[in-house]
Amino acid sequence: MFPKLPIRTLFVAALLLAAAGGADGQTTTNHIFAVRAQKAFDLAQKNYLADTNSATAACDLARTSFDLSDFATNEAQRAEIARHAIEVCRQWLTREPKSAAGHYYLAMNLGELAQAEAPSLVAYRLVHEVEREFATAAELDVHYDYAGPARNLGELYFQAPGWPFSVGSRHKAREWFERAATLAPEFPENQLNLAEAQLKWRQHEALEMTMTNLDAIWPAARTNFTGEAWEQSWLDWNTRRAALKEEVQRLYGVRHGN
Repeated sequence: MFPKLPIRTLFVAALLLAAAGGADGQTTTNHIFAVRAQKAFDLAQKNYLADTNSATAACDLARTSFDLSDFATNEAQRAEIARHAIEVCRQWLTREPKSAAGHYYLAMNLGELAQAEAPSLVAYRLVHEVEREFATAAELDVHYDYAGPARNLGELYFQAPGWPFSVGSRHKAREWFERAATLAPEFPENQLNLAEAQLKWRQHEALEMTMTNLDAIWPAARTNFTGEAWEQSWLDWNTRRAALKEEVQRLYGVRHGN
């Protein structure tokens, strides 16, 4: 009822871990990313404590908190990390209420807290707050983080159960996924999200167009999104693209690019 927000750019999904190989590979890969997340969080926390009025420091701490929370060993730990980040974001937004980044990262960490609190009425209310904060971020700067507000609203509506249990909506998911793919077509996550939704909904013609777009942007994306910061994302993206290509070929007999 209260799904984790699948903001795949920033955390290790189950598919990503599967891509690492067997159990030993999963453990090793997960440990490497966990160590990096902890190191980044510690540095961000140090910088923030040195200047709690810095929007840059608050943003870095909110972002790295979200990253770190996915490596929490239990829900109490996840909730503790999320609550701290939420408080940082709220203080940040008190000073800068029109910060798109502030509302964006507040939504992300509220999503982590909702996961930690689920299933409960608290989690239900938090999901609605997540929706509002992403919507506010979209109003302020929908282009932020490669159309991140639109991308994550699409994922929220796509993954969540529908009324009366939660905010899920096929119509809204499609609207926001298409918007993200239009605003930042070069970002693989936007095309993958849209394609996965179209596959689920069996929208063959639209899916073929999105898969063609994905093939077209892939080589440049491999050049533009490079380095340690993008390693998690590429493990996830490569796995998801391979799964899409396999399923499209199985269902429709159409083969897509390498």
